[in-house]
Amino acid sequence: MIPLIRRIAVLGAGTMGHGIAQVAAMSGYEVVMRDIKEEFLQNGLDRIRASLEKFVKKGRMTEEEMGRILSRIRTTLSLEEAVREADFVIEAIPEVFDLKAETFRTVDAAAPDHTILATNTSSLPITELASVTSRPDRFVGMHFFNPPQIMKLVEVVRGDGTSDETVKITVDLARSMGKEPVVVAKDVPGFIVNRVLVRWLNEACLIMEREGVDKLLIDAALKGRAGLPMGAFELSDFIGLDVMRDIIEAMVQRGFVLTPCKSWSQLPSEGKLGRKSGQGFYDWSSGRPNIPADPDAPFDPLEVLSMAINEAAWLVRNGVAPAGDVDKAVVLGLNFPRGPLRMADEVGLDRVSQVIREKAERYGLPEYRVDPLIEEKLRRGELGIKAGRGFFDYGLKEREFGPVRYREIPPLAWIIVNRPEKLNAINMEVVEGIMSALDEAKGDGVRVVVITGEGRAFSAGADVTMFKDLTPVEAFELSKRLNEALRRIREFRKPTIAMVNGFALGGGLELAMACDLRIASDRAQFGQPEITLGIITGAGGSYRLPELVGVAKAKELLFTGDLIGAEEALRIGLVNRVVSHERLEEETRSLAMKIAERPPKALEVYKALLNGTKLDMEALAFGLVFGTEDSKEGISAFLEKRKPEFRGR
Repeated sequence: MIPLIRRIAVLGAGTMGHGIAQVAAMSGYEVVMRDIKEEFLQNGLDRIRASLEKFVKKGRMTEEEMGRILSRIRTTLSLEEAVREADFVIEAIPEVFDLKAETFRTVDAAAPDHTILATNTSSLPITELASVTSRPDRFVGMHFFNPPQIMKLVEVVRGDGTSDETVKITVDLARSMGKEPVVVAKDVPGFIVNRVLVRWLNEACLIMEREGVDKLLIDAALKGRAGLPMGAFELSDFIGLDVMRDIIEAMVQRGFVLTPCKSWSQLPSEGKLGRKSGQGFYDWSSGRPNIPADPDAPFDPLEVLSMAINEAAWLVRNGVAPAGDVDKAVVLGLNFPRGPLRMADEVGLDRVSQVIREKAERYGLPEYRVDPLIEEKLRRGELGIKAGRGFFDYGLKEREFGPVRYREIPPLAWIIVNRPEKLNAINMEVVEGIMSALDEAKGDGVRVVVITGEGRAFSAGADVTMFKDLTPVEAFELSKRLNEALRRIREFRKPTIAMVNGFALGGGLELAMACDLRIASDRAQFGQPEITLGIITGAGGSYRLPELVGVAKAKELLFTGDLIGAEEALRIGLVNRVVSHERLEEETRSLAMKIAERPPKALEVYKALLNGTKLDMEALAFGLVFGTEDSKEGISAFLEKRKPEFRGR
């Protein structure tokens, strides 16, 4: 509780009202819940009791605690009585402006002068509602999300006249209820979450209507490739298509620039409201539709999410909220795995801009204008993670080790062979540069290392000038040095990924095979052509290639020296993934970031298990045994010259 607030009046006992009343009572406040019919109040109380009983069953509270919470809630049909002693009023009645305005006129006249008036509206203007009262300075938006008992986000919306003190008290109140408040500094249509929500849901619907793309494909891609918990059409059905229609209409009436898809009006007119009616975009009559997440779906989620990103940029540029708060609101309010601006930084602001520009050229709609903030960042070279800065700063560190560039943008490090004029041919300077860069990547900020080449080749092989006039002994020593270097990559404690952007031949392929994973451009080519020079592989190709593709296929590639394309490399198991050349860096970064989120120690153990020799296995087991109580007992007993008592722990 906060000292200034003891009594809270909640107006409305429906879906949102009873949930807000429950949250307030659970946080220690005295609550008066008001509605226009006794049956509505009783239904609200019944739902509160049922919700609390679930907490009791799960052991999160006792029966006594539930009783105390319920004792803090009383009900009334009288609006004046509900607010007469209230310190804070939260209105949660239907989204009809005239109804809310009339309610607040009565509340303003009946409530004490110090009382703060808040509306839970998701789309109506705070400033206009405040204007019907005599206290616009003590009027604020307090937008909870459904269900209030579970959802953490509260948008605290400032009207034109809302005072700083009112905003602070509302933020503190939300926090005292266990919520994560985000301040919406300007009263714009849809605030933060609904503006972003409407943009991407409407874009998905437009793509389906005008381009004939299957809604199931779009949703499968949004879930499987973007990691969203629900696709656009599934979420629309879940919210309610009539609710979506009303939100969009209210926002458009207030100046929100949008070309609504026809389904928002057509489906509700047919009685198809989504989940609650059993029919919407999908059939819900037998339960939730089966929409599998497809990480390989042939639809780019950015076609939809670029509009969410553009809207988020608009919010930042117009001072509605800073980038971090916009992302926080979307993550908490829509359960996104990360915010739209973080997504933009990951895929690159240049890619986002390109997708929106292509829409503008094709359809000419007014909303297809790249936000000026994105344009400004592009001019400054702030392209996102790959540039070290976009909407957020990623702590870029760059170093050069001879012909090798090192870029560290936590949690990833990029090691780039930089001899494009020689197709990144490997000589000892390159080897030493990679080893120095690898040492740099040992720091705590790095979780995954990506190795690639500059230009149109990963590496076209060893620099053949190294081989001129080599004696057998010198060749032996060179091979040992190359093998030792690649062994260090293979045994590096952190996961390594080869991003193969072009030729990976000879020593270049051996370098790629030393990495844990290989992602290839569809333009990449692979081969061990040493046999055509009258020599054989010298950096591990003769044993790493069979490990990956099998002995028979390895013999074919080694004996002929033939080159193969990316799809063939994928088919035989030489690479893990093949992606379009244009999306190679984006897909590599996405995979690397996913791995970087996993526990580092577990990844290190996996590497030891999967890459290790029998000696490595013994060393690993030896280390693990030292974590047992029996090992400590055995060593202590030996030193103390007594018989050990092993307990199997």
